[in-house]
Amino acid sequence: MERGETSAADTSGDAFSLVAGDPACGLILICDHAENRVPPEYGDLGLPASEFRRHIAYDPGAAAVTRALAASLNAPAVLSTFSRLLIDPNRGDDDPTLIMRLSDGAVLPGNAHVDAAERARRIARFYRPYHDAIEQTVDAAMATGVVPAIFSVHSFTPVWRGVPRPWHAGVLWDMDPRLAVPMIEALRADPALIVGDNEPYAGALRNDTMYQHATARGLAHALIEVRQDLIADGPGVANWTARLADILARLNRDPAVHRVERYGSKAD
Repeated sequence: MERGETSAADTSGDAFSLVAGDPACGLILICDHAENRVPPEYGDLGLPASEFRRHIAYDPGAAAVTRALAASLNAPAVLSTFSRLLIDPNRGDDDPTLIMRLSDGAVLPGNAHVDAAERARRIARFYRPYHDAIEQTVDAAMATGVVPAIFSVHSFTPVWRGVPRPWHAGVLWDMDPRLAVPMIEALRADPALIVGDNEPYAGALRNDTMYQHATARGLAHALIEVRQDLIADGPGVANWTARLADILARLNRDPAVHRVERYGSKAD
């Protein structure tokens, strides 16, 4: 399968790619669904190549925005390097949707007979190293004496089951408002944008990436969903990178986002 963009600053492997940045900058970037890659031994999971260009395999545009933000803000970033069709890193390891057998109408023959042993194998090879890399990146930031805020980049389809989605972007969050609420306000300050507050998805999911690495640790955080057609090319990526970098740089100056505060979760 195709591999996403790489950078000379990357440290990459089967499970994750690390983009170097200043661990004391106050921000850590995450991209859960960065690539549509499947290792050769898994073949194509029984799917045509066209399915790997769809959102069921990865979040188109999200990796490019994440890397560009990391460069603009000098922030460390952790990106997945495997398709969500293999295993979804943005789920708890006990979630029934961790390994999908059916995704948005596509039957996945390569996942039809995944047993407990294969599930454990994929967790050990892909899921766990990715989350360990995030945890280590957070630990490295904390060791500088600066409590980091975490910002996760995703993208969503313009149309879902035949219904157009009106939002240009959405910010997902649970109960910690410190980064998410001012980000929503900053995006909505542009009258040309329709910005969702926990749309098109809700931000409270027990043991997802934000829960594990931000909610559970009391770190300020937010997840951005950008509509895929808006970041489908270089100019779109540059436009959204500039917009988000400006907002993040301003919010990063707020001492409130650099404190450990536990708000709990609606998912508990």
